[in-house]
Amino acid sequence: MNSRLQLERQLLMQNQMRERQMAMQVAWTREFLNYFGAFFGLAAVGLTVGAIKRKKPGLFLPIVPLSFVLAYQYDMGYGSLLQRMKGEAEHILDAENALVEMPKGPLTYDGIEKARRAQSTFFIEK
Repeated sequence: MNSRLQLERQLLMQNQMRERQMAMQVAWTREFLNYFGAFFGLAAVGLTVGAIKRKKPGLFLPIVPLSFVLAYQYDMGYGSLLQRMKGEAEHILDAENALVEMPKGPLTYDGIEKARRAQSTFFIEK
C-alpha cells in the first residue's frame, strides 16, 4: 500500500512539473511575442517607408518571412497551436506508436543495473 501511495505521489509530481514547464513555455512565447511584435511593427513601417521613398518594392520582401514568424508566435501564445500539437501527439501515440518506441525496447531495472555496475567498475579500475 505504501509503494502505491509513493507511486501516485510521484506521478502527480511529474504531471505538475510538466504542467508548470508548459505554462512557462507559453508565458515565454507571449513575452517574446511582445518584443517581436514591436520589432515587426517598426520593421514593417521602416521597410514600407523605404520602399515608397526609394521606389524599390523589393524592400517589402523581408516582411513575408517575418510575418510567418509573427503568426507562429501568436498561434503558440494565444491561438490553438498547442491543442493541435496535442491532438497530433495523441494520434501518433494511437496510430503510429512505432515512431516513439525506444531503441532496444523499454528501460528495465536489470538493464540499468547492468550499466551501473559496468560504469562503477570502469571508474574503480582507473
